[in-house]
Order: sequence, then structure tokens, then C-alpha cells
Amino acid sequence: MKKTRITELLGINYPIFQGGMAWIADASLAAAVSEAGGLGIITGIAPVEWVREEIRKAKKLTNKPFGVNIMLMADNAEEIANLVCEEKVKVVTTGAGSPGKFMSMWKENGIIVIPVVASVALAKRMEKSGADAIIAEGTESGGHVGQLTTMTLVPQVVDNINIPVIAAGGIGDGRGVAASFMLGAEGVQLGTRFLVAKECTVHQNYKNKVLNANDIDTDVTGRITGHPVRVLRTKLSREFMKLEKQGLVDEMEKLGRGALARAAKDGDIDNGSVMAGQIAGLVNKEQSCLEIIEEIFNESYSVINAFGGNNE
Repeated sequence: MKKTRITELLGINYPIFQGGMAWIADASLAAAVSEAGGLGIITGIAPVEWVREEIRKAKKLTNKPFGVNIMLMADNAEEIANLVCEEKVKVVTTGAGSPGKFMSMWKENGIIVIPVVASVALAKRMEKSGADAIIAEGTESGGHVGQLTTMTLVPQVVDNINIPVIAAGGIGDGRGVAASFMLGAEGVQLGTRFLVAKECTVHQNYKNKVLNANDIDTDVTGRITGHPVRVLRTKLSREFMKLEKQGLVDEMEKLGRGALARAAKDGDIDNGSVMAGQIAGLVNKEQSCLEIIEEIFNESYSVINAFGGNNE
């Protein structure tokens, strides 16, 4: 297994995170990833009591570290920020804003803080605010995306900060992991590959949509709103694109309400939002989290060794 500052910081066997996907990343998935040697993450984009319950479920399923993802623009972000302290969560990942106002509280409670960033400037700000590591997420990822690709973003972030960098976006197999290490990352975060894990409780229709995806099957909707989202192409995404061309932002927002839940929970992949990354075309089988992680790292070691590399 590859030891990095990330594995040492978190006490995990493999430097791999599972993305904190809204409506998807629950205790079942997070605990399975952590048990397999990675860092499982529970979504914090949910009602406080639901998050509390999932944290407590995860503690019953594993005694290994896991985290909670907090979307800082969410209405209940402050409540979730307090909850992770109350429940003694070991790791917090953040997105959509700066966690600065919570940093002192989290540090006092021994929480490791790892923000998701899409630019060098934000990475530098997060390091100054006290972040322990950074997730540099490229535009290839599913869900909310930035502008830069993983290939361009990761090395620039690595060159501008001193704390460890985790690469995210467009990583679905061992080749992607090996490439991330070559770019200077010390860990990776995967979302789309874990969508089809056996322990993932997302609706089977959603999984099948990912499993049947091709390389060009994603769209990015909502760029004019300032909150672009990468999804698999569906009836809903096509409607979004039409409204976007007409500049009908209010109509887009109405159309998008509850769309992810319709797909993830109800299995409505026509009228729901099927968030997934560009790597979906490479994802073609359901496996356990353990099988996914072991396969990915065995492949990455083979790739690195083929070029005279070292896994230690």
C-alpha cells in the first residue's frame, strides 16, 4: 500500500476518499469505504437529525475513521458544523465557501479539516485559515464543478501550498490514481466509481444509468446561474439546456428543485438529476467497496512499477 502524508494524518491504509455525495453518501457507503481502508464520507447536505443518525450508524458499522462533508452555502451549515463537534467526527470536508468561521471550533475539537477547492487562490486561502489538507477537484467531476481540469489544477495547487493535496475529478481506476500521484497529489477522492458500489444505497436505476454511460454522456447545466452542475444526459438535463439558452434562470431553479432526490431515491432518471462525472464511461461493473479499492490500487502499483516507480 502507498503511504503518504494523507494516510499518516488520518490513520487509513489507502490514500483514497469517497466523495460526500448529497442524497447518496450515507452510513452504509461511508462505513464500507472506511472498513476497506479508505476514508468514507457522509453527506452533510441533509437535515441535522438525519446526519446525526447516519454518523451514529457509521460508528456502529466501523471503528475506523470517517468524515462528514459540509456544504457551506447550505441553510443549516452552522448546525451541521456544531453537530460534527458534538458527535466527535474525526474529519470534515467542506465545499461551496470558506470554513474560516468554524475553523477554531473544529480545531478545538480535534477535527481534521479538508476543504474542496477549484482554484489555486482558494487553496492558498484555505491553507492560511488552518486547513490540514486540500481536495483539488477538477471540472471532470460529477455535481457542482469549477472551470479547471484535474490535470491542470492539481499540479498548480501542489506548487502553491505546503499541506497535502488530494486529487479529485475524472479518477475511476488505477491509471487515474497513478496519474494523480505523478501530478503531486498524495491521495485521491472518487465519487462516480463508488456510486455503483454494492454498499451504495442509491436507486438501482441511477446505478444502471452510470453503468451504461458512454464517454460523452455528461452535460454541464446551470453555468449562467453561477452554480454549474455536471450530470448524465437525461430528459431533465435537455430541458435545462433549453432554458439556459433562453436565459430563464428562475425557470431553471424551479425545475431543479428536488431533482437529485427524484433520481437518487425514487429512481426517476427522466425527470431527476443524475449527477456523475466524465469518468462514468469507464465504470461498468458493481463491486464491493473493498473490491473497488483493492482493484484500483493494485492497478496503480502495476502502472507505477511499469515505469520504474516505487509504491512506498
